[in-house]
Amino acid sequence: MPNIKVFSGSSHPDLAQKIVDRLGIDLGKVVTKKFSNMETCVEIGESVRGEDVYIVQSGSGEINDNLMELLIMINACKIASASRVTAVIPCFPYARQDKKDKSRAPITAKLVANILSVSGADHIITMDLHASQIQGFFDIPVDNLFAEPAVLKWIKENIPDWKTSIVVSPDAGGAKRVTSIADRLNVEFALIHKERKKANEVASMVLVGDVKDRTAILVDDMADTCGTICHAAEKLIEAGAIKVYAILTHGIFSGPAISRINNACLEAVVVTNTIPQERHMQECPKIQCIDVSMMVAEAVRRTHNGESVSYLFSNVPY
Repeated sequence: MPNIKVFSGSSHPDLAQKIVDRLGIDLGKVVTKKFSNMETCVEIGESVRGEDVYIVQSGSGEINDNLMELLIMINACKIASASRVTAVIPCFPYARQDKKDKSRAPITAKLVANILSVSGADHIITMDLHASQIQGFFDIPVDNLFAEPAVLKWIKENIPDWKTSIVVSPDAGGAKRVTSIADRLNVEFALIHKERKKANEVASMVLVGDVKDRTAILVDDMADTCGTICHAAEKLIEAGAIKVYAILTHGIFSGPAISRINNACLEAVVVTNTIPQERHMQECPKIQCIDVSMMVAEAVRRTHNGESVSYLFSNVPY
């Protein structure tokens, strides 16, 4: 592959390495460090003039530091005459702050879109945005990849009685994602309606649909403190489900998440590696990880070669 360069930020070097291995190239040389006053310093260690540059940085861990590092890396490449700079952001930061749900609430996802554009990004590749309208916050092209094909593959290979299972959304926002998966598996779906009193805390839950004597598969785009997921799992067991699996694209697992999962009546919690999961998997045996690096790598390859990316919306590249 001529004139393509892939650089990794410090948030998820493992994913970046898997991407370049799949593409058959070497990772670009970059040094990211912090000055003693905690300012971020980035040195791109090779020429990017006229190149097609991809920068892999996920919105996890030290989110604000990682976002700032990404902006600096984009800008450094842009002013070093890169022909095109693509930000590969598997888990988009601030994606949940996407609307004014109460007076004086900020729409931070739009702000992040603006600062990415201003820093010089020409294209964004991300995965399972919290709300797909976030694509409209940008004036540059955004490819929102879906983890769905990889999830379907996992379900068929790892849940023996998937044909009689039921797919459940833990909130109304994820209904579209769940109906799509239920259609592809040709199974029924159920919904849990929840009311939040304040962020990260769930007040009440109502199950809509029949899960009695079935395996329930909870599907959501992200799990942070896991309050919703564990609460929903309890609800499903109370309603007569035999087993409950949870499948989440972005496993953030902050605060009490790991201990909640360990104590919850979940068979397995399946996440993708859009966020580093090694530590979580050591702390919690229930957590399993689906590798989505090949989907991101394929999106990078297709973008670079000017091919269509829509194949990836319904197929897993092998």
